[in-house]
Amino acid sequence: MLQELVIHDFAIIDQLAISFDEGMTVLSGETGAGKSIIIDAVGLLAGGRGSQDFIRTGAKKATLEGLFTSPENATTAALLAEYGIEHDDQTILLQRDLALNGHNVCRVNGHLVNTATLKKIGETLVDIHGQNEHQELMYPDRHLGLLDEFAHTALASAKAAYQETYQAYRQTEKALKKKQQNEQEWAQRLDMLKFQTNEIDAAQLQPDEESKLIEERAKLSNFQRINQALQASRAILSGEEGNALDQIAIAMNQMQEIAELDPEFKRIADNLQTGYYTLQDSGSDISREVDNLEWDEARLDEIEQRLETINNLEHKYGDSIPEILAYGAQITKELQAMQATEANASELEQQFEQQQAQLLEEAAVLSEKRQATAQQLEKAVHQQLKALYMAKTVFKVEFAMVDNQQFMRSGRDKVEFYIQPNPGEKLRPLAKTASGGELSRLMLALKTIFSESQGVTSIIFDEVDTGVSGRVAQAIANKISEIAQHSQVLCITHLPQVAAMSDHQYQIQKQIKQNRTETSIQKVTGKKRVAELARMLAGTEVTELTLEHAQELVDLAETAKAQIRQA
Repeated sequence: MLQELVIHDFAIIDQLAISFDEGMTVLSGETGAGKSIIIDAVGLLAGGRGSQDFIRTGAKKATLEGLFTSPENATTAALLAEYGIEHDDQTILLQRDLALNGHNVCRVNGHLVNTATLKKIGETLVDIHGQNEHQELMYPDRHLGLLDEFAHTALASAKAAYQETYQAYRQTEKALKKKQQNEQEWAQRLDMLKFQTNEIDAAQLQPDEESKLIEERAKLSNFQRINQALQASRAILSGEEGNALDQIAIAMNQMQEIAELDPEFKRIADNLQTGYYTLQDSGSDISREVDNLEWDEARLDEIEQRLETINNLEHKYGDSIPEILAYGAQITKELQAMQATEANASELEQQFEQQQAQLLEEAAVLSEKRQATAQQLEKAVHQQLKALYMAKTVFKVEFAMVDNQQFMRSGRDKVEFYIQPNPGEKLRPLAKTASGGELSRLMLALKTIFSESQGVTSIIFDEVDTGVSGRVAQAIANKISEIAQHSQVLCITHLPQVAAMSDHQYQIQKQIKQNRTETSIQKVTGKKRVAELARMLAGTEVTELTLEHAQELVDLAETAKAQIRQA
C-alpha cells in the first residue's frame, strides 16, 4: 500500500506530505482545489508520462516521493530482483524529479532507473482508474490477461504445457527460416566458419603467450647491450684488481675497529656490512646471468614468426588472444548448430510439423478451459451488477480465433469484453459502450472481482462516481468499500455517500497566499468530518438539518461497512 506521499513544487502544490492508511481513504474538496493533482502525482510516480507543465511556476523542478509497502506481491518482488534493486524490508521508495531543462530522474529504492522500468514496477503497486480513458479495463488487449487471472489455477497446467511447446516451436521455426531464407548465404557462412575455426584451432594460442614472447624477444634483440652491462658490472664488483667489493671491505673493517667508540660509528659500520653482503649477492647474481646468457638467432626468428601469426589473427578476430579465443568459441558453437541443422534438415521439418500439430491440440484445450472460465466470470459480473442496480445489463466474454496456423505466446484466443446495457440492444464492445455512470458501475463490478487476484497494493478511483446519484451512488460507495477489504483504496469523490463509507477522509483546500495559489490537505475526523460531509450535501450553506443528515450518513455507513466485513 501507499504509506507516504511527498510532493514539492508540483502544479499548484508548493509542498505537501501525506500519510495514508489501509482501507478506504477519500479525498474531498471543492472543484479545482487540487484533488486530481495529487492523483496525477501518484500516476507520475507509477511511471506515467511527465511534462514540464507540471512544474510549479517559478520553480526549477518538481519532486515526487512515494513510500510503498508490498509484503506479499510476488510480481513486484520478481521485477525488483530482475533489475537488481534491494528491498529487504519489503518497502519500496519511488522517486521522480521533473526539471525545466527536460531532465527526468527516476529512482526505485535509490537505484536509478529509466521511465519504462519505473512504469513496470509502478503498475504492480498502483492501479489508477479515472472517468474514462485511464481505466485499465477499457483496453481490449488486456482482457485476455484479466480472464486468465480470474481463472487462477484452473488454466495453470494447460497454459504451461502450451507455452512450453510454443517455445520449442519458435526455436525450430527460427532455425528453419534462417536456413531457408538464402541457401547460398547459408553455404557461404558455413564455409567461412569452418575456415575461421580451423585457423584459430591450428594456431593453438595460449592466453598469456603474447606477453611472454614479447619479453623474450626483447632480451634476444638486445643481447649485445645486456652482455656488455653484465660484464662491466661483474668487473666492477669482483674484478681481479681494485674491485668495488674489496674497497668496501676495507672501509667496513676500518669502521668496525672504531665502532665501539661512538654509536654513530657503529651505525656506519653496520650499513657498510649490509651493503657489502648485498653487493656480494648481486655479484653472484650477475655472474650467473653472464654464464646463462646465450645468443640464439634461430629462437629469435621463431619468436618473430609466432608474433606475426598472432598479430594476423588479432587483425581478423580480436585485439588480444583472449578475444580471439572467445570469438573462436562463439563461432564453434554456431558452426556446430549449423552442421546439426544441415545434417538433420528433413528431421527438423518433421519436428516442426509435429510441434505445430501439438500446439493446435494444446491451444484447443486451453481455449476450451478459458471458455468455461468465461462463463464463470460472466455469472460473477452479473451478480456484482445486481448490487449496482444494473440487473438487466448483460456482460459477455467474446472469443475469436487468430488466423489458421498462427500462434501467440498466450494461445490462439482473442478475447474482448462486451456488454448490453439495456434489453433489446445489441451486445457491443465494452470500450465503446455505456454512459459514464454505467461504465463506472461496470468497472467497479469487474474491479471487485479482479482486485484480489491482481495483487495490486493500491487502487485509486478518480471521480469514477461521476454521473450517478441516489441509491446508485450508495451502491457504488458500498462496492468501493468492498474492494478496500482486499486492497488499499484512494478515492476522489464529490458524493457524500461515497465519502461517508471511507475509513479515512482528507479535505483538500485551495488558498491564495502572497498572490500565489497553494493547495493544502487536512485529515478530518469527528465533527470536522461531519461538517465536510454536510458541505458536500448542501454546498455553500450548511444548516443544522444538513449536519444531522451528515451524521446520519456516517452512522449508516458504519453499519454498512460492518455488514461488508462480515460478508
